[in-house]
Amino acid sequence: MKIVFQYALALLLIGCSSTKLKETPEANIGGPEGLKGRVVTSEEAVEEDKMIAAPKATTSFSSKEEIGAIMNFLASDELQGRDSGSEGIAKAADFIENIFKENSIAPYFKTYRDTLSNFEPTAYNMVGILEGTDPVLKKEFVVIGAHYDHIGRIKEDNGDAIANGANDNASGTTTVLELARYFGNAKSNKRSIIFALFSAEEKGLLGSKHLAKKLKEQNLNLYAMLNFEMVGVPLADKDYFMYITGYERSNLAEVSNSYTTENLIGFLPTAKEFNLFQRSDNYPFHTEFGVPSQTYCTFDFTNFDHYHKVGDEVELMDYDHMAMVVNKTIPVLKGILNAAEREIKYN
Repeated sequence: MKIVFQYALALLLIGCSSTKLKETPEANIGGPEGLKGRVVTSEEAVEEDKMIAAPKATTSFSSKEEIGAIMNFLASDELQGRDSGSEGIAKAADFIENIFKENSIAPYFKTYRDTLSNFEPTAYNMVGILEGTDPVLKKEFVVIGAHYDHIGRIKEDNGDAIANGANDNASGTTTVLELARYFGNAKSNKRSIIFALFSAEEKGLLGSKHLAKKLKEQNLNLYAMLNFEMVGVPLADKDYFMYITGYERSNLAEVSNSYTTENLIGFLPTAKEFNLFQRSDNYPFHTEFGVPSQTYCTFDFTNFDHYHKVGDEVELMDYDHMAMVVNKTIPVLKGILNAAEREIKYN
């Protein structure tokens, strides 16, 4: 009964806020023909369109209550650590599907479940799509992703054997679901968005390898893959809010920061030292498509001591910080999704 009650409560909290956009309405985006009173060059039009489409403001869309409604379910003991192919992760998949449905995110394939071809027992990614609003730009796709699996039950420690995976990676999954809630209701994206929650990341990035290969075989016109991993606690003693893996490989940090009023994205030397670029679900998209594919993260090896341990619990997560991750990222994604030309480029 506990799982049923907790699941229903989480859905109720999310459903009540599914259409609650706390931003002021956007200005009409008209391009050059919408700018009255003077003739503008194409370069000026692009810059003005960029400013209108993604104003440098931090939305207050997400809150700690909405974050908590998702996190408290995904990292609960009832899900038994969300091991790939388990009953626990199947409950997480049902939960994700309901959020997609409630927020106008359609299945990308025939259903939301994309069964992995490279893993046994049966496991599946959860894949949804929100079509872009622009007749031309909607043919370009941005994947926004995170892995929703974890490592399940492990060696008992202090009477606890469930590795709940709150930071790794219920936090990234929650971020993606909140972004799906925002864009699903705002419908402000000119480019199309694929929201992908991956299984079997902990088995060797198998979920993202499967999906990247499958989308490549479809000749998907992929612009970028933006991944979220371990964003449950704030960085320690840094002058930036988040870092990206593969920082030096592209101008993603510069593009991201151009849509904010702060130093949002910085360089973490440890991320390069430990080659984190190749250790999360962005990497298979990099290898298959050769397009900018990187991970946003706030785990810096000093601010969280429970990686792959039973201590990775929701009690240690900072829900206010997680809400800021969502809120600060929304203007960045709006800018990337709505820019007239592809801004993010590999060096």
